[in-house]
This record gives sequence, structure tokens and C-alpha cells, in this order.
Amino acid sequence: MAHVARGYDLNLLQAMNVLVEESSVTGAAERLHVSAATMSRTLSRLRETFHDAILVQSGRHMVPTPRALQMQPRVSQILSAISDLYRPRHALDFTGLTPTFRIRAADVVIGPYAEALLSALRADCPDTTLIFTAESNGDDSDFLRQGGIDLYIGATALLRPEIMRQTLFESRFRGVVRAGHPILLGKITPQALVAYQHIAVSRRGRRRGPIDEVLADQYGLERTVALLLTSFYAALQGLAHTDLILPAPDILTDAAMLDRLGLYGFPLPLDLEPVTIFQAWHPRHDTDQVHQWLRRTVLRVMSPRAPIIKPETAQAL
Repeated sequence: MAHVARGYDLNLLQAMNVLVEESSVTGAAERLHVSAATMSRTLSRLRETFHDAILVQSGRHMVPTPRALQMQPRVSQILSAISDLYRPRHALDFTGLTPTFRIRAADVVIGPYAEALLSALRADCPDTTLIFTAESNGDDSDFLRQGGIDLYIGATALLRPEIMRQTLFESRFRGVVRAGHPILLGKITPQALVAYQHIAVSRRGRRRGPIDEVLADQYGLERTVALLLTSFYAALQGLAHTDLILPAPDILTDAAMLDRLGLYGFPLPLDLEPVTIFQAWHPRHDTDQVHQWLRRTVLRVMSPRAPIIKPETAQAL
């Protein structure tokens, strides 16, 4: 008979999960409503149990060890699964529910999908409210962990390993110019592309990105970014009156919309990797029925051809 280990302390696992998330004994103590001294003793027990420091000093702060970061996604899933065992299973009843969801997303997601998502949610629960918050330079993982937002929708690679995610769709960049732009008169090549000045969009103020890397690495070319903005929608306004080129995600290059703005979209003559857009949430929401309904609806609205499947487990991008 296989040996069965005994003496597991689920409170210890919970403490470890919070310690790694907070990267602070004091912060973990506050979240678990215990004293700092108690949390320090718990950290000592964790170190003895797992034969690992769990948290180590780095300057004025503490940081998780590589082993702690490796274990945390599994610990989060175990805690979530145990919580789910004790949760009664029944069909979700929307009677009396007035859910408010806070979603952080880029304008390229909000613009095409916000109204459709609200309509789909209200078809089930008429008193649903959506609040979209702008992307920021802060750590989106912290906002998910602390409850500042319920869902993140985007493509950032900076989320922490414990954050769970599910792919929604892929987007590719296209060039957008004014109708009648001179570049449209001939073959659009990388050389033609860099002959005109560009608009770049970055919420972090970065003028260079994958387009610049491909131009430099594959063609030895460099483009001139004359205008740097934080919003693609802002970039589209006024573009019809310039010769600037705007590389933009294809979900924004609907021909009818561009035609109304006096613009034209074309494939970029570059071998660019598609951008994967996903939804992400904290593990504590994974088995929550209302949150599951939100995620299923997001998936259905944003990727209508995709099957509704169990969310992918957390993993670093």
C-alpha cells in the first residue's frame, strides 16, 4: 500500500500563498488578521516544512525564492479546489443580483466590445454594471490580488505566475493611412514603409517595439516615430489630414469605420508575431459562479468561434 502522508496544515498553505503574494510578513499578517509576530513564526514553520527560505531579503524589501514562486500556482489551485468542495452546487440564480464588475482593458478592447459585453451580461442579469478602468504603469497582478479589478483583458507579459488566464483571440497589426496616401500608389515594401513618418501608441511611453525590431533585424531599416500617443482611438483622429502611418491592431481596422474617417488599412509587409489577447483573474475567483459566468460571457462575446472550455491554468507568458 502506498504511504499516505499525514499532518497537512491547510492554514500553513494559505499563509504561504499570502506571504508570496504580499512579499511581506507585515502585509501578510494584515491580510490574514494576525500579528506580525505570529506571521513570522508561521514563516519559520514554512521554511522548516519546505526546506526553503520562501522569502529572502533584497535591499529594503523581501522577495519570494524561485522555489516559492514555482510552488505558489499549485498551492493556489489546491486552496481553490478545497474551497470549491465546500461550496454548494446549484444553478446560478440571477434574481436580485446587481453585480458590478471592474475590468481593466486597453481601448482597443473597450471600443469594439464594451457595449456588446454589457448587452450579453444584461441578457442574463439586467442589473449588471460594467466599469472599465484604464491601463496603468502599475502591476496589474496587484490590482487583481487586492480586488481593485475583477478581470484584466489585454496582452501584458508582466502578470505574476499565480494569476490565471484564458486566451480570447489573436490580433495582428495593419497599417492605417489617409485615403489617397502616396504609399498606396505602388507596392508597399518595408523600404516604402520607412519612407514616411509614423505614429506609435504605447501606454508606457515606448517609441520602439516589435515593428522596429523586425525592421532592424531583417531589413536593416529604421522608421521615424514623429508622434507618440497612449490611445489608438486618439491616433485615428486627424490621421486623414496627414501623411503619417499608424500601425494598429486589426480589430480597429474595420473597413466601414475607416471609410467613415477617411482612412485606409493595408497589411504590413513585415513578418510580425500576432498579439495574444487574454482574460486574467486571481485564483480566488476561479470557482466563484458569478465570476465564472462573467468569464464565459467575455469568451463568448470576444471569441465567438471558440468553444467554452475550462480556463487555462496559471502560467507565466
